[in-house]
Amino acid sequence: MPETTPGSQCSMTRLILVPAVITLAITILRLVGELRHWSKLFFNPAPGGPGALVGIVWLVPILGIYFAMRLAKAGKEAPRRWRPLVYALLGLVLMVAGGLVAFADQFQFTGKLVLGCLIMAAGALVPLYAWPVLGKALLAYAYAARLPVAIIMFFAIRGSWGTHYDAPPPGFPPMGFWMKYVQIALLPQLVLWVVFTVVVGVLFGGIANALARRGELLPPAAP
Repeated sequence: MPETTPGSQCSMTRLILVPAVITLAITILRLVGELRHWSKLFFNPAPGGPGALVGIVWLVPILGIYFAMRLAKAGKEAPRRWRPLVYALLGLVLMVAGGLVAFADQFQFTGKLVLGCLIMAAGALVPLYAWPVLGKALLAYAYAARLPVAIIMFFAIRGSWGTHYDAPPPGFPPMGFWMKYVQIALLPQLVLWVVFTVVVGVLFGGIANALARRGELLPPAAP
């Protein structure tokens, strides 16, 4: 059941709906731009699409602040001013550590992918505990944003579209379609990028909330 915040008719679904639609539009625009070979400054088809100005990753800090301010306005602000920031930083450490274990070539042992994903998932749970309602909003938004990307990548890898959606990282070994899809699409999109969205979103949202509350606590300036 959608969660309705006190003093507001805005449910969790309504909170993330417009951002999710905007995110989907940007995802489609990026796909079209790469397929039509538009400027690489905006639509980089290289593996990972590094630095492309058109991308949904740039929305995460903005939406972290947006969700935090909307929730605070509805009376759902963080219980303690700096707690989300501290917990988000801890989550960031776990996310990076899990990503290294799962995907870095330096680590080679049976089950490293599963272990790395579990560590990353723990990284998302930490900031979720610090500010539950913001964490849940970011988690819901993350899946709304990343599921379409995972679907696009399925067809892109199948059809070898020549976009960053189907480009494997350098040195990626040859393998069958399903293993390739799981390793370069499904796990990164539904684990790594979801954790990134929650952690970075809570980090920026926590900073914005703390600064806003600090402004409220400061005495008015003398005339």
